Amino acid sequence: MPEGHVIHRLATHLSERFKDAPVHVDSPQGRFAVEAQHFDGAVLVGAEALGKHLFLEFDVPEPRWIHIHLGLIGKLRIEPASELRGQIRLRITDGVTEALLSGPQWCRGVTTAERDEVVAASGPDPLREDADPEVGFRRLTRSGKSVAALLMDQRIAAGVGNIFRAEVLYRQHLRPTTPGREIDRRTWMAVWEDLVTIMHAAVAAGRIDTVVDEHSPAAQDRLPREDRHGGEVYVYRRAGQPCLVCGREVRTSVLEGRNLYWCPGCQNRKRVARR
Repeated sequence: MPEGHVIHRLATHLSERFKDAPVHVDSPQGRFAVEAQHFDGAVLVGAEALGKHLFLEFDVPEPRWIHIHLGLIGKLRIEPASELRGQIRLRITDGVTEALLSGPQWCRGVTTAERDEVVAASGPDPLREDADPEVGFRRLTRSGKSVAALLMDQRIAAGVGNIFRAEVLYRQHLRPTTPGREIDRRTWMAVWEDLVTIMHAAVAAGRIDTVVDEHSPAAQDRLPREDRHGGEVYVYRRAGQPCLVCGREVRTSVLEGRNLYWCPGCQNRKRVARR
């Protein structure tokens, strides 16, 4: 499932390409055909991301938003207009460029009130300036679940997925099994600020890199990581390999249906160290 930086990049690209101009909206596959007629020919006011949710606003009577969640297999491509291929749930085009949505978990027309309900139910998004990390902290510390499980809860940190979860816990040297209620505010803010840093970097680069310069392939005289997700990381999908810092074997286990990765040598704290 795409993590939050991907959705924010899509929102930016959609706004840059289509904002403030009328667009043709249809559903070649047919599953969004009735709703698409409501938006066809309207001006796209803008696109915004909140965690893994993408909202497109049009200058039409309610419902004035298209709400998209890509889920596990959804894809949204923005490319030059051409002959259609594949099962396209939603197409937005100005005749030169088109946005093609396939396989989403959600694609629906929603009112402003319905959009606001999604926003209210979501946790703070490290990529949004209006995010309030205190909301995530309150929800985190009410639970006895592990911090590793809770960081995947979109009500605590919207947009954080398996990669960011694994990497931020490593970078802060935190034991993944630490219960949320044992995380103090200083530790949470260190996690939050690090998420802001690495997620903004991912938006800029278009890939997730979490390794600092001293642990880079060039500095350590090693080959760059080869993985379809790209990026240099400390533990994600590195099970059985030596930790880049301490050399111990990176471990993995299944936690609530997702693979968790961590280093038993480096991640041995319940709280961040005092600076």
